[in-house]
Amino acid sequence: MSAADRIFVALDTAEAETALALAGRLEGLVGGVKLGKQFFTAEGPAGVRRVAALGQRVFLDLKFHDIPATVSGAIEAALRLEPFMLTVHAAGGRAMMRAAAEAAAVAGGKRPLVVAVTVLTSLADAELAETGIAGAAADQALRLAKLAEASGLDGVVCSPREAAMLRQALGKDFKLVVPGIRPAGAAGDDQKRVMTPREALAAGADYLVIGRPITAAADPADAARRIAAELG
Repeated sequence: MSAADRIFVALDTAEAETALALAGRLEGLVGGVKLGKQFFTAEGPAGVRRVAALGQRVFLDLKFHDIPATVSGAIEAALRLEPFMLTVHAAGGRAMMRAAAEAAAVAGGKRPLVVAVTVLTSLADAELAETGIAGAAADQALRLAKLAEASGLDGVVCSPREAAMLRQALGKDFKLVVPGIRPAGAAGDDQKRVMTPREALAAGADYLVIGRPITAAADPADAARRIAAELG
């Protein structure tokens, strides 16, 4: 896998034309694009298909979190869009994650990677404590990642700060998808647990999710090239 293939660009916009323009400019320069709730709520499945038609792999980041039957049905519906990867919330528990894995399996050779969100990168220990979870964010991420693996999922979404620990605990085949990536000198914005692209890759990340450092750049294509070059 090339350095560029590891980069998924977060297209956090409600405007299809904006997403399409960015996806088109970045085609061949990154591994794919991440489409989340903002885009999907505004543009729906048709918008996802328009982006995918440009040749970009789609990381469908809808973070399903519900009872097992509902999540299973949602994933079966999402398979029609042929995403490369999709997300559920690990906090949904073992039965829900197992249902997600089983639902994805019906896609056969077109099965997407199913990864579980552990602890959002906007949460540090203090914010996590406010939700009733005692202890460090890293401990909760490890607990949920182990549960995701036991439930049959392909990997997790985790902070770069937990990547090395999870890689050591879960082995080389378990996928680590890492947001909170900020090139040296870039603002952290609302992310609390961040790391540079090179640091995250060295820590064990398989895929890097990068948004504003690319999408808000004066030249997004050049920004993507620079980050890929930094990764080597």
